[in-house]
Amino acid sequence: MTKREMFVAIKAVVADNAEMVAFIDHEIELLDKKSATPRKPTTTQKENEAHKANILVALAEADRPVSIKELVAMCEGLEGLSNQRITHMLTDLRNRGEVKRIFLRRHEEGAPVGKVAHFMLGNETEDTEA
Repeated sequence: MTKREMFVAIKAVVADNAEMVAFIDHEIELLDKKSATPRKPTTTQKENEAHKANILVALAEADRPVSIKELVAMCEGLEGLSNQRITHMLTDLRNRGEVKRIFLRRHEEGAPVGKVAHFMLGNETEDTEA
């Protein structure tokens, strides 16, 4: 239940008290005003958009799918960022249809160990496995 819904429910219970109804109406009005104001992107969101542009350039220059570790080495400005943040940016790009994710098998000593996500330019929304 949202805060607005809670105030409406309380208002129904205390409908006979004019002072409380006026207070609740004012609070609902403030909530409506707050939700109607447009929000500017945060500093981090602005930084992420710049990083996403760099990621797209790096993926365009790559001739093969690359892992996040390889992407950090290729792309300027990603060195200090966590893998989780880079994954989030790649997921946003993937949801926009600009990047696709491919799972490639990782090998150690000639035997497959597991799958590692690699990324490349593309507009497929489905994951593929290789």
